[in-house]
Amino acid sequence: MLLALCGLVMLGLVREETGTEAFLVGLFLAVLPAPAVVLAFRWLGRAHPLPWRTHAFVLAWGACAGTLIALVANSFAAVWLADAWAHPVDPDTLAALAVAPVVEESAKAAALLLVLVFRGRLIRGPVDAVVLTGLTATGFAFTENILYLAKAFGSDREEGTGAAITVATFFVRAIFSPFAHPLFTCMTGLGVGLALLSRRRVGRVLLPVAGLLLAMAMHAAWNGSTVLGPLGFPLVYVTIMIPALGLTVWLVLWHRQRELRTVRETLPRYALAGWLSPYEPLALGSLRSRRVAAEFASYHGARADARRLRLYAAAATRLALLRSDAERGRRVPDFAPRERALLDHLWRERALARPAFAHSWRLAPPRAPHLLPAQPASAAAPGGWYAPPTWWPPTPSHGYGQGPGWGRGPGYGQGLGYGQGAPPPYGRAPAPYGASPAPYPGSPAPYGPAKPPYAPAPTGMPTGTGQPAREGARHDPWAPPRS
Repeated sequence: MLLALCGLVMLGLVREETGTEAFLVGLFLAVLPAPAVVLAFRWLGRAHPLPWRTHAFVLAWGACAGTLIALVANSFAAVWLADAWAHPVDPDTLAALAVAPVVEESAKAAALLLVLVFRGRLIRGPVDAVVLTGLTATGFAFTENILYLAKAFGSDREEGTGAAITVATFFVRAIFSPFAHPLFTCMTGLGVGLALLSRRRVGRVLLPVAGLLLAMAMHAAWNGSTVLGPLGFPLVYVTIMIPALGLTVWLVLWHRQRELRTVRETLPRYALAGWLSPYEPLALGSLRSRRVAAEFASYHGARADARRLRLYAAAATRLALLRSDAERGRRVPDFAPRERALLDHLWRERALARPAFAHSWRLAPPRAPHLLPAQPASAAAPGGWYAPPTWWPPTPSHGYGQGPGWGRGPGYGQGLGYGQGAPPPYGRAPAPYGASPAPYPGSPAPYGPAKPPYAPAPTGMPTGTGQPAREGARHDPWAPPRS
């Protein structure tokens, strides 16, 4: 409600300053580049997708609250500088160089701070932080573009230049540099994301501050390009903006591949215990296999099935990252209840996910053998786990030919299945962590009706009750555990 109120106030101020007709023209033109930028950031975060409510919140914050805070603060600063500044430099130029970057970047960074305070467990590293800050800045740039495009349209009307100023403003802000504001704020996201991965207290304090200062400096350089003459804008664009954009995208993609590798290396523990099918750890560690599985679920079921499969992949990714954090010694005080909630979510959706990922394994297998889980030199190594059996990953068998189809589609015919040739037995369960006894003494039925036992927490972590949640109860893998 507060964000909606801020949005109404902001739109009212823009309409009052530019007029209704100019406001509508600016609104229409500002909408055009926004979907492409939003989709680009959602694509960057598809390995570990965050809830859509979080994305909607940061977008609304940037478009409504962030712009309103910046407008009020910049106006106050401009009036104060006009009265108090006795220097040859124009007060408006000084405000654009020194005041606007500080105010605007701080207002946009407040959205990430709120998510960290109230939904901190959602942010796992630089990828999540960059996506959230980029979406915040996209909302901010959308509202700012309305103001600038509406003013340009009004200038065309007053000077009788047709649409020259409007077209030039639209080209610069919507086509030539739609990622300008998101790129500035992504520096703050990179600093916060790297601080979350840092194990030193100094790094956790200094990295966010360094990221915010870098965002302000880039913003000031961008605003100052107009002071450098006709060559200022191309010079700043080529020497600062393009290298920074390329480096940021490369770093985010590198961290995304690192998260997928963590999925491939961690989930086999749960597959050997019976929670996942043998195909899933490697299929979930490939974005291509996830896409094929979602298309399969949508084709044989409904569009809602594809969405359920994406939520399944998101829960599996969060489970792998949670386990990896605990094994690396990071403090995860509520590890046991969060692990149980995620495992229960995967278990409820297994009937939908297993045929889809078996199909994706056949059509989109990992492209290189290095995608297989890393095997320790010795099965008895401290803290290690037994290597996967020699049949890993299992050879698909023909099945489901005589049975009914899954969902509303026809039978699988020669497709993948478990009918005539079930996967070989899992063999001995993985040795857990440290010198603890093996938690899975038997060989659980891979696709039986009973839930496998919960894995114990890594050494030094709270163990919890170890009991599965009540069948039929509603679980939200994103919500904090109930006391």
